[in-house]
Amino acid sequence: MDEVFKALADASRRRLLDRLNARDGQTLRELCSELDMARQSVSKHLAVLEAANLVTTVRRGREKWHYVNAEPINAIADRWISRYHRERVRALADLKTALESKPMSKPEFVHTSYIKTTPEELWQALTDPAFTIRYWGAVLESEWTKGAPVTWEQNGWKSADPEQVVLESDPYRRLSYTWHSFTPDFAGLMEVDPDFVKQAAAEPRSKVTFDLEPAGEVVKLTVRHDGFEPGSTVLEAVQGGWPHILSSLKSLVETGEPLPEPEPIED
Repeated sequence: MDEVFKALADASRRRLLDRLNARDGQTLRELCSELDMARQSVSKHLAVLEAANLVTTVRRGREKWHYVNAEPINAIADRWISRYHRERVRALADLKTALESKPMSKPEFVHTSYIKTTPEELWQALTDPAFTIRYWGAVLESEWTKGAPVTWEQNGWKSADPEQVVLESDPYRRLSYTWHSFTPDFAGLMEVDPDFVKQAAAEPRSKVTFDLEPAGEVVKLTVRHDGFEPGSTVLEAVQGGWPHILSSLKSLVETGEPLPEPEPIED
């Protein structure tokens, strides 16, 4: 956490985070055009933010896109907000809220975690139903080869659809598959608003991609959920769900126990 506090202590780096918070998913060229800083300075500040895991990057062709990553702020909040009076950490709580709830200019979700494990063990946690049921509450079954179907089962709801398939499978490095369907029985069994299910079913099918990158004793896991249209109701839902799922995955792999379900926060 020292790297996070050190990165946030610099006003220029906070300005960069503000820019990304206002419009997430920008290239270095775009960021430089909006800031009164030399390209080299912006690049150095971004490197510090990325090293602190406050910014995550995704390469598309020859360009690198930068996104705010809320995980370090979540970790700080989880460590101290529950111990001290909320007024003492209002600024930190406000930043955490802003990073989690801000509207994204690009219709996608991007999140980076560093997990103390091996690529092989993390791959198993992403593909083995015995693991997914513990941190996700869902059973995902597939042969996990390109084109193979993916079956979802959760809370008595089961989804098998010809369009639920594996898109990419490079063991221990990358896994990508299409998101599940939203069927009529989804609302009742999953206890969600039927109107949400109708809207979600009318949207294009999205996809999720997991990139695994060894980094010494840890594995850098970048999750990208995209394929949404602007104003997507599914994107809004997964933005709220993914952070806890991925934190629980990290906890399970590192400690053997997933996180408990979060309780509602009372003001």
